[in-house]
Amino acid sequence: MGTKVLDHLRNNTQSRSNSTWGIRIYSGIIQSLGDANNARIGIFMALDSATVRFLKQLAEGEGKPLHKCTPDEARAFLSKLSELAGPAPEMRRVEEHNLKEPDAQARLRVLVPLDNPVGVLVYYHGGGWVLGSIDEYDTVARKLAERTSCAVILVEYRLAPEHHYPTAVDDSYAALKWVGDHVIDIAGREVPLIVAGDSAGGNLAAVMAIRARDRNGPSIALQVLIYPVTDADLNRPSYNDPENQLLLTRDGMIWFWDHYLPDTSRRNEPDASPFRTENLSGLPPAVILTAEHDVLRDEGEAYSSRLQEANVPADLQRYAGQMHGFFTLLMLHGSELGFQQVVKAIKACIVRKGKAQPTSNES
Repeated sequence: MGTKVLDHLRNNTQSRSNSTWGIRIYSGIIQSLGDANNARIGIFMALDSATVRFLKQLAEGEGKPLHKCTPDEARAFLSKLSELAGPAPEMRRVEEHNLKEPDAQARLRVLVPLDNPVGVLVYYHGGGWVLGSIDEYDTVARKLAERTSCAVILVEYRLAPEHHYPTAVDDSYAALKWVGDHVIDIAGREVPLIVAGDSAGGNLAAVMAIRARDRNGPSIALQVLIYPVTDADLNRPSYNDPENQLLLTRDGMIWFWDHYLPDTSRRNEPDASPFRTENLSGLPPAVILTAEHDVLRDEGEAYSSRLQEANVPADLQRYAGQMHGFFTLLMLHGSELGFQQVVKAIKACIVRKGKAQPTSNES
C-alpha cells in the first residue's frame, strides 16, 4: 500500500458533485488498492461520481490487498489516508485522559466545542479492531462536535492482534463508564449520553448499548451505528456480491476477524456479534447508516430489523451509490449526506430528552 497516490489524492478529491453515474471498475484494481496491472474482471456499478474519482485515483498507486498486508503495513496506509480529512475545527476545550483498570485501559480525548455542550457523545473509531486511532479520527470527531454542539469523546481501545477479543470490548465499556461518571464535569450539567461508531466502532457502540442495559448503566439516549459490523457470518449476499469488493472486501473482513478473534467458536458471542444477542428489547433508539456497495450492508440492515422486532426504534438509511468508509472520507459528497442525517438525529434526540434547547448551528 504505497503512499505516493495519497499525495495525488490530496490534490484531486475536492469535488462535491452528487451525481450518480455508471462506470466500469476493475475489481482487481480496487482490491489491491492501486495496481492497475492486476486488473482482471470488469464490474459495472453505479457509484457516486466523487467516489468513482477517489477510487480511480487510488487505483493509480502501487500496493497490495489489505488481506496480504501485515497489520503495521495496513496501519501506515490508514494513517496516511486520514490526512485527507482536511482542517479540523477549533474546540473550546480539549482534554486527554488515560484510563487504567485491572482489566481495561484506554486513552480518551474529550473535545468540547462550546461552554455548554448539549450532549455527550462517545465515539468508537473503525478499523476492523486492528487499525485506527483517535488521532486519525480527530477531524471527524471535531466536526461532529461542532455541528451537534455536543462534547465528543474519542476512545482509543487496544487493538488486535496484539490484544485479541474481548480486550476492545472491555476497554470500550470502561471508557463508557468513565464518561458516564463525568458527564457533569464535561458538560457542566446532566445532558444526554450517546454512543456512536463506524464499522468495527459501530460494532463496539452496539455492544456498549447492550452492556449498559445489562450492567446497570450508564443510561444511553441514542446509538448511532455507521455501517456497523454486527455478525460474523461472512456468507450474506452483500459479502459475495462482486460489486461490493471495494475499500473493504470479503477477504479483508476475514483478515480482520482472524486478527481480532482467531477462535471461530466464539464469534457468535453477543459481545462479538451483537446480532446474535437473544434479547434486544429495552435498548436505546438506533440510527443506522449502511452503504449500497458495502460487504457489511446486509448485517447492518438485519440488525435494524431485529431491533424493530424488539420494539426498539431504529432509523435505517441505506446510502445509494456509496461504499464502505464513505462517512469518514470527508472529501466525498456521501460523507456530507451521512453527517446531515447523524447531526439531525442527535439534535432530535436531545430535544426529545428535554435536556437542552436545540441550537441554531447548522443541521
